[in-house]
Amino acid sequence: MSREIWLIRHGETEWSLSGAHTGSTDLPLTAEGERKARALHDLFGDHQFSLVLTSPLARARRTCELAGFSEHAQIEPRLAEWNYGDYEGKTTQQIQQMRPGWSLFRDGVPNGETVGQVGQRAEAVIERILAETEGDVALFAHGHILRILTAMWLGLPAEAARFFALGTASISRLGYEHEYRVILSWNRQR
Repeated sequence: MSREIWLIRHGETEWSLSGAHTGSTDLPLTAEGERKARALHDLFGDHQFSLVLTSPLARARRTCELAGFSEHAQIEPRLAEWNYGDYEGKTTQQIQQMRPGWSLFRDGVPNGETVGQVGQRAEAVIERILAETEGDVALFAHGHILRILTAMWLGLPAEAARFFALGTASISRLGYEHEYRVILSWNRQR
């Protein structure tokens, strides 16, 4: 199999810069986030995608636009970032002051999604990709959903996403080696 899934994390926002958990809060890219999103275009070269999907949130859609793919992009609601519930806008350090030793992937969030629910959304995106096209696919989305999608692609539990660091304005590629699903490249940044 030769199909590849390109994972593109949105450019920097004020909250990604500060480390605040940014789920449904629809923040714009910073000036640096916009610059790096434009620079992604060069990393794609002349690569053609048979399907381009983007999260409905503005930071992912803007990254898609600046990278040169918005004309053919489709909104995929299941690519929205994790719903962090009561921890929306809080940093890990702030949460750990309230809950010492807290870990997102182990302990979850009150009044938000579980890691398993995010994993189900990621699995549904993979199923859509496999059903709709045999060509390469680009996904413009967010750090945690893309990390969880990677875990699901590899057949790992959603919680294993904690092992995959993913920077803003980065490109990663999933695909196959022989019949096995693999990571082809990870966290490439300009």
